[in-house]
Amino acid sequence: MKDRYYAGFMRDMPAWMQNFRHLRKPLFAFLVDVLALVYTWTIVSFIYNTYAHGVASYTTLPWWLMLIVAVEGAALWENFGVSVGMKLLGIRVARADAGPPGVLSRLVRFLVWHVSGLPLIGYILTKEGLAWHDLASGLGVVSHEDVETRRLPWYRQSWSLAVTFVLLTTVIAAFLVTRVDWHALITNAGKTANIWKAFLSPDWSLLGDGFQLLLVTVFMAFMATLFGVIVAVPLSFLAARNLSQGVVGRTVYIIVRTIMSLTRSIEPIIWAIIFVVWVRVGAFPGVMALLVHSIADLTKLYSERLESIDPGPVEAIRATGGTKLQVVLYGIIPQIINPYLSFTLYRWDINVRMATIIGLVGGGGIGQRLMQYTRVWQWSQASMMMFLIMLVVWVMDYSSSKLRARLM
Repeated sequence: MKDRYYAGFMRDMPAWMQNFRHLRKPLFAFLVDVLALVYTWTIVSFIYNTYAHGVASYTTLPWWLMLIVAVEGAALWENFGVSVGMKLLGIRVARADAGPPGVLSRLVRFLVWHVSGLPLIGYILTKEGLAWHDLASGLGVVSHEDVETRRLPWYRQSWSLAVTFVLLTTVIAAFLVTRVDWHALITNAGKTANIWKAFLSPDWSLLGDGFQLLLVTVFMAFMATLFGVIVAVPLSFLAARNLSQGVVGRTVYIIVRTIMSLTRSIEPIIWAIIFVVWVRVGAFPGVMALLVHSIADLTKLYSERLESIDPGPVEAIRATGGTKLQVVLYGIIPQIINPYLSFTLYRWDINVRMATIIGLVGGGGIGQRLMQYTRVWQWSQASMMMFLIMLVVWVMDYSSSKLRARLM
């Protein structure tokens, strides 16, 4: 029924809209190539300006001229070779018989593209489903599986050479941007001798106090994980694509996914700062910071597991007249219970480690005390706190890995 409805919907579409559907892959490939060339130009310009002029500038030409060159370069690349975008989308330029095109036909396609493909006119007005530059050259964009091409070594393929060049220039630019100084790292190591000496002689008199703070940190992670699970489980059913039916369901799916993505993109330490200002300094803002991030993270993990369930049991229960509640109880929950428990343990492990970090901004627990010691350069006391943090992280990591292995 759905396929017949879609076919009828396509027949009712105007011809230019149907033809425009063929534009999606070539257009996306073209945008990828333009962005790749702009990025490469920017990085190379930064390296050149840094070495030649001693100025950390990312431009050598006006941005509009750089964009024109990138557009022309992408069009030339796609017509005379296999670009990064074409490789990514799995498309090729070939003749109607799927054979390799000649140089003349490639040149014709490139020239006509400027009055056809660039303004998208050729894609919209043609009635054959091909752009004007494809009709004029006798070529077309097809799947790479439909083209018989001789496999060349990587150093003779333009897209692989381009990726290699981009990676190399990115590494060079990253060294320049981050100002990597191996000489200073080696020659100035002696300045940290007193700190390392203090780290190796922890203040054991703080052991009892440190264990109490560590207990606060563990309970912070536990509370955040507990309430995160309570909220994330029902949200995961709303954020699963395969369970979103109809316009309302799909709208709720998009809203929940968007909110969770935006929430997850903000680091817990930022949430901790917000809640410290909101309520007060202590363990509670730390719990709230971990809770917000846990909800977003667990909702994503849970919903993705829901999207990969076996639809067979679900359809079988529906076919026998089962209600929606019975479908969930007997068709979905048995498939997700163990993965959900595994994800929950994994998140608790993360929260224990993150609880020590958010304590640095006033989120409570042992991290807050560690920050107080480091601010006044009391490294022996700080090393005691760090030893306890490492101990609990190791115990949690080992225990949760064993538990997850039993659940999988």
